[in-house]
Amino acid sequence: MSLTIKLTHFNLLTKTHNKNQNFKTPIYHTNKLSKSFFLGSTKTTRKMLGGHVVKIKSSLIEPDGGVVIDLVVKENEKDLKLLEAEKMVKIGLKKIDLEWVHVISEGWASPLKGFMRENEYLQSLHFNSLRIGNGSVVNMSLPIVLDIDDETKEKIGSDNDVALVGPDQTVVAILRSIEIYKHNKEERIARTWGTIAPGLPYVEEVITPAGNWLIGGDLEVLAPIKYNDGLDHYRLSPKQLREEFDRRQADAVFAFQLRNPVHNGHALLMNDTRKRLLDMGYKNPILLLHPLGGYTKADDVPLDVRMEQHSKVLEDGVLDPETTIVSIFPSPMHYAGPTEVQWHAKARINAGANFYIVGRDPAGMGHPTEKRDLYDPDHGKKVLSMAPGLEKLNILPFRVAAYDTVAKKMAFFDPSRAKDFLFISGTKMRTYARTGESPPDGFMCPGGWDVLVNYYASLQAEEATPAAVSA
Repeated sequence: MSLTIKLTHFNLLTKTHNKNQNFKTPIYHTNKLSKSFFLGSTKTTRKMLGGHVVKIKSSLIEPDGGVVIDLVVKENEKDLKLLEAEKMVKIGLKKIDLEWVHVISEGWASPLKGFMRENEYLQSLHFNSLRIGNGSVVNMSLPIVLDIDDETKEKIGSDNDVALVGPDQTVVAILRSIEIYKHNKEERIARTWGTIAPGLPYVEEVITPAGNWLIGGDLEVLAPIKYNDGLDHYRLSPKQLREEFDRRQADAVFAFQLRNPVHNGHALLMNDTRKRLLDMGYKNPILLLHPLGGYTKADDVPLDVRMEQHSKVLEDGVLDPETTIVSIFPSPMHYAGPTEVQWHAKARINAGANFYIVGRDPAGMGHPTEKRDLYDPDHGKKVLSMAPGLEKLNILPFRVAAYDTVAKKMAFFDPSRAKDFLFISGTKMRTYARTGESPPDGFMCPGGWDVLVNYYASLQAEEATPAAVSA
């Protein structure tokens, strides 16, 4: 039975579970590293990691275009720009549009400086990349666009600039030197997802109801995007993350993207990656545990519940707080498989990660109308190893982890005794928690599992409570 999430259960600007709003000091600065020092070298060598050749670099990775874009206006310019914006045609932003403003404004999509104009859109859609001014190519596998309807297009007329207004009617940004062009939804869907089958979550919730036009231009964001959901201290920008890596004297940063709770198989992979980096000669590799914080489909665990669960994983010592930074990646989720995983990797380049962990079926989902995976589960990691503009990022395909019924813990899968291993998918994990059934011992730390069980119990209690009837 599918789980329906009630709208009243979430904060206006981000999907949250309001009963879990008591967040402690941010995990990312719980412990300062004082013992590890990196003595840099100008040498670049090559070694094998998991059977793959990777570059050993003496410094962290440069952002795409050479500079992390920051589109938030200076405080002393804000009032003047607000006055200017009041005279402009105003475009109302949906919640997901605001998430994309957040992504662009902080430089996750560097060197992109606004919503895509048509030439950028076509390059992204057809080539999964952009050619920038110096002739080089940067990866850009997902179009980042803003739609408008016929009426709004008519209002804009020949104006060069428009104001963008958030869901709370506050002016969020100015879009300069605009260009309006046709929104061919079918082409966008087919090229991004590789199918136009019904039931794709992002398509049905975002693209199908969208306007017939796209509007691109340069963004000037009037203030940092905040959600006031108790989680803003976790939302470190690429610049802030790079500063934190420097403060911790990291000589390697390996990023792990996820949209599910962390189980002990995930932890095994992350801890094993750090060990292998140490074996390769790195002195202080730092893990960026980077849960996706934008739009997700209705049956995914809400962000605030996931963040509380991640906190328990560190509290229980499954991951080491001294060598782990937990931060929220603000991007919406497309579930577009190999196309989308390139975006996830590219954004982490801009955040300063020079290693990216990729596993089975990254950014994938089940086929919406057939009983099979929508994408080949191995294609994501293969595409990342070949994708244009990602050559400077070290891709780390991880080994498959599963529950070892003999050792009674999560372990790397051994094909020679396949019958001893149990694969527990994200769907099955959520089913366990929803029904109150305990997973096998050693699957997840007890504190983290309790968070999930309590969340689903609260949902069931809410659904069982009769709605109030007005007189």
